[in-house]
Amino acid sequence: MKILVVLTSHDQLGDTGKKTGFWLEEFAAPYYVFKDAGAELTLASPKGGHPPLDPKSDEPDAQTPATERFRQDAAAQAELASTRVLAEVSEDDYDAIFYPGGHGPLWDLAEDRHSIALIEAFANAGKPVAAVCHAPGVLRHVKNGDGKPLVEGRHVTGFSNSEEDAVGLTQVVPFLVQDVLKANGGRYSKADNWQSHVEVDRLLITGQNPASSEAVANALLKLLG
Repeated sequence: MKILVVLTSHDQLGDTGKKTGFWLEEFAAPYYVFKDAGAELTLASPKGGHPPLDPKSDEPDAQTPATERFRQDAAAQAELASTRVLAEVSEDDYDAIFYPGGHGPLWDLAEDRHSIALIEAFANAGKPVAAVCHAPGVLRHVKNGDGKPLVEGRHVTGFSNSEEDAVGLTQVVPFLVQDVLKANGGRYSKADNWQSHVEVDRLLITGQNPASSEAVANALLKLLG
């Protein structure tokens, strides 16, 4: 069981002068769900190397058992520090693809042609595609073989407008995940802010927020059998 994990390389929160990147819990929780199940992981990002960590996800109130475990895990930290360049990986080598969120992916992965082509390749090959929190935004330009949006007619979720409003970034992000999923014909649903919520529609798995990370990973494992 080989899973490709794709992280952002983008570290600027619009023109605020603040930093962003990937959200630690959304990487760490699935990482250990996958690892503990015996999966072989490959980490990749557009620029390769160490992806930027959203500093807010490193603050004390954002910590979970998975993030604490990651902090004690030198091997996992070394793996994260040496992600492969996204353009150099191929769908042929993996059984599924997973995207952790954080605000970073809205700027780079949502527009990255290699990422878009990879997701389309996984979908066309009948392999699971999973994304959590802001990462469902990477599906923005992804199409099915018939040229229609991948999310069209499918049950999906992702970081909600009310959650974006709660963190005060509605006017900062390049687009709102909920709006883009709906604009592309997705059948969007959400739970209350910060509650775990996952949608599985055929081979597409999406999670609403950081609290959904572990559930998304478990749903992916279930699809992989």
